[in-house]
Order: sequence, then C-alpha cells, then structure tokens
Amino acid sequence: MSQYQQDIDNFATLKAAQNGTWEGINPEFAARMKVQNRFKTGLDIARYTASIMRKDMAEYDADSSQYTQSLGCWHGFVGQQKMLSVKKHQGTTSKSYLYLSGWMVAALRSEFGPLPDQSMHEKTSVSALIEELYTFLRQADARELGDLFHKLDDAKKNGGDVAAIQAEIDNYETHVVPIIADIDAGFGNEEATYLLAKQMIEAGACCIQIENQVSDAKQCGHQDGKVTVPHEDFLAKINAVRYAFLELGVDEGVIVARTDSLGAGLTQKIPVSTSEGDLAAQYNAFLKTTDVAGVEDLTEGDLVLKQGGKLVKPERLPNGLFRFKDNTGFDRVVLDCVTSLKHGADLLWIETEKPHVGQIAEMVNAIREQVPNAKLVYNNSPSFNWTLNFRQQVFDAWTEAGKDVSGYDRAKLMSADYDDSELAAEADEKIQSFQADAAREAGIFHHLITLPTYHTAALSTDNLAKGYFGEEGMLAYVRGVQRQEIRQGLACVKHQAMAGSDLGDTHKEYFSGEGALKASGEDNTMNQFDV
Repeated sequence: MSQYQQDIDNFATLKAAQNGTWEGINPEFAARMKVQNRFKTGLDIARYTASIMRKDMAEYDADSSQYTQSLGCWHGFVGQQKMLSVKKHQGTTSKSYLYLSGWMVAALRSEFGPLPDQSMHEKTSVSALIEELYTFLRQADARELGDLFHKLDDAKKNGGDVAAIQAEIDNYETHVVPIIADIDAGFGNEEATYLLAKQMIEAGACCIQIENQVSDAKQCGHQDGKVTVPHEDFLAKINAVRYAFLELGVDEGVIVARTDSLGAGLTQKIPVSTSEGDLAAQYNAFLKTTDVAGVEDLTEGDLVLKQGGKLVKPERLPNGLFRFKDNTGFDRVVLDCVTSLKHGADLLWIETEKPHVGQIAEMVNAIREQVPNAKLVYNNSPSFNWTLNFRQQVFDAWTEAGKDVSGYDRAKLMSADYDDSELAAEADEKIQSFQADAAREAGIFHHLITLPTYHTAALSTDNLAKGYFGEEGMLAYVRGVQRQEIRQGLACVKHQAMAGSDLGDTHKEYFSGEGALKASGEDNTMNQFDV
C-alpha cells in the first residue's frame, strides 16, 4: 500500500472515532495536506538535510566528480525559483544546495539599509532568512503536489492510471535542500556564537560556516584589513556550534571552518603559550618581531616574548594590532585548517585572492599530508574578475610554453577586442571546467557563488529599465521578460498561482465545499497563459 493511501486510511479511522462530529472532514483531503507539509519544523529540515550532506560528502570521498554546488540567495522567492529551475533542467535537486551569504544579508536584509560585509547587521536577520528560504521551498513542494492531486482526481474521474500518479506522489522529490549558512565570525564571544547557531539550526540550517576573523573587526574576505584570532579562540566557537547541533538533536550537523589567513596580515592578540611548541607558540612564531638584546632596545609600553631561547619584540601597530611576518599566509592557512579539522570541523573554506586551481591544490595537498580526507567549500566569488584572471593564466601558460603572445597585451586582456580570440576561447574553456578541475585536483567538495543573485537582479533590472523607459516601452517587458517566461516554461509567469492562489482555492474547497469563493474562475486573467 502506498504511503498516501495509508495516510487516507489512518485519517478515515480517526474520523470514524469521533462519533460523527467530523463529518465535514474528508480523509483524503487531510492526507493531501499532510503530504504537502512533510517538514513540520526547522529541526526536521536540519536533520533531513544534514543526512543529505553527510551522504554527499561520503560519495565525493569515493569519487571526486560527485561534487556539489550552490548559489547564494538573498530572498525566499529567489531560492525557490533557483530550486524550481534546478529541478526542471537537471531533473533532480540532488547535489544542489542553497548558500546564505552574510555579505548579502548585510547588503540587502538589514533594517539599517545597505551595509558593508563587516557583521554590522542584525544577527537575527541570518536565521530569519533561513526560515524564509525554507518557507518558500516548502511552498514550492505544496504547489507541485497540488498539481499532482489534480492529476489524480482527473485520473479517477476519467479512468487514468491512478496507481502511477499515486507513485509519483509517494516518490515526490522535495525542493528542500541543504543550506550552507554564514555565521560570519560568530557575532561576539563563544556564547553569542552558540545562541545564534541554535537559532539558525532551529530555522533549518544543517551546515554553519564560521571564519577565524576577529568578530568586532570582521571584514569581507576579499577586502583588506582582515584580522585573525588565535586558534584557541576559534576552536571555542567551533565547539559552541557543535554543542548547539548536539543540544538540538542534529547529530550529523556540518561545520565549515573558514580561514582568512592567506590575506590577513594582522592579529588582535598574542595567545598565552604554556609549553614549547604548543598551539599558541606555533601561532606566535608567525609574528613579525625584532630581536631584543637588552632593556635599552625597548621603549615605554613595549611587549617582549621569549622565542627559541631569545627575547623578541613583536611589531605592534598604533591601533594595538600585531603584524605577521611577510609570506607566512600559506603556512598559517595550513595550520588553521589542520587544527580546525582535528578539533571538530568537517569542511574547510580557504578564502583566496584569485581562482587558481594550482594555488588551491598546493594548500590542500599540504593539509592532506596530515588529514587525508580534508575537503573544501570554495567561494567562486564575483569579487574575482574571472575573465581577466583566466585570460592572464592562459597568457602566462602560453608564455612559459614558448607560444607567441605578441598579439596580446597582458594588462588589457579584459578588453572586448580579445573576446573572439584564441586566447579568450581557451580561457573560457578553463572557466567552464574550473569546478570539475578543482574538485578533482584541489579537493573542493562544494562550489558556491556567494552573491550571484545580487548581480543578476541588478543586470536584469538594468536591461528592463533601459528598454522600458526608452524607445521600446512596453515591448521591453513583453519581449525581454514575459515572452521569455512563456517560451522557457517558467512557472512564475502565472504569478498568482506561484504566490499560492490556486493552492488557497483548493484549501477553500476543502473547508467550504461548493460554497467556496475561489479566484481561479473563467475571469481570472491567468487563464490567458494556458496556451
């Protein structure tokens, strides 16, 4: 017996036990509403999606071609439309996640208005967006299942294949997928991190990404001025997130430990070393110092450390921050990553200054010498100029191979003059294969673009505004938007249905029977799209 039919029978039994007081309740309608609300709470979602991520991680370990992907979404509708498109074009939501970007929360979701990516926005806006995203994804499920229920009614009425449609209902693939959620640097001390992590998990997050910057001095990973914290401070926050997962019963919750050390040249404080070579001592060994022979080498307020049997003075800036030695970023990244994985993190995030498979692979290989199954979440960032970066990579490779590059100016390779060139074509091929190449060669399990829908919203709005307020007038919308929605089969062309009008009509019919006042009659203009 199908699960759907079993639910009908269970509700029929429950109705019969009410001594005739539930005569207005149809067991099949109740079963449909139950199917349309598979996930009752955010914790149901977190547990379900955590198991998906764990399965995907194991499959990637066995076969690096099985990497996963996501796009950053700043509104529930954007996330919903993304997953509808993925399912429509790929035939499945498998290996496709959502990414919740702290950058986009700051820029688009704060009550202060647009803010830079410096953890200045309300921390609760992060969990609010998680809940919103899953509300829209669950509504996408309800809408599609509603269409299946109408198909089932038609099959019953007209002698169709009822069993086949019931099988579709029982085997329906949800739009609810894992969200990798950005908690920035934890929004305060470890207790603040724990409290926010709990709220995010309760909203549905199965995966939380946290970075090793100073919380109150956090900067975007692609900007200057980044300040890291000692490992002990960062590990306390990893512990806080893990405790939040365990307290809420999400035992398979995933933690992504992000290091900004490749681009961070400063630290806020010097940790206390209690034994030679301990974690604090390893961190302090990267500090930029000068030797101290005696008290005459010191000025008022200077600090002195004992390192390697001698006294040294760490370089301190006027703002009190300490500087790291030049060219230590690589080694600090490796230490950060190994330490995080050995103390509870599941995945790594290395923020780089360019998308270069070789650079990423070099770091991952060094990490894997100590943690063989180390794998990354990687930011395919819009902060990179992908066209220029890859054209320059091809230019450099051609130069090293002795190929003639006299027809190209390396500094001006972004120029549209090169768009149809051989070099540009090869660069585009490398961009196209970047994710597969990096998954295979550089240990990247998950590829994401942090803020793509920020840019697509701006671009599509610019194109529409240019035509609509120009000579095209209404044709700009009709030709550029609505006609394309129809031609490409976008469900949201029937925006009333997408917003829940048809679903509401169905519910009204459940509740009121033939007396229901429905919006989907013959005068509904949405019927014009049934062509």
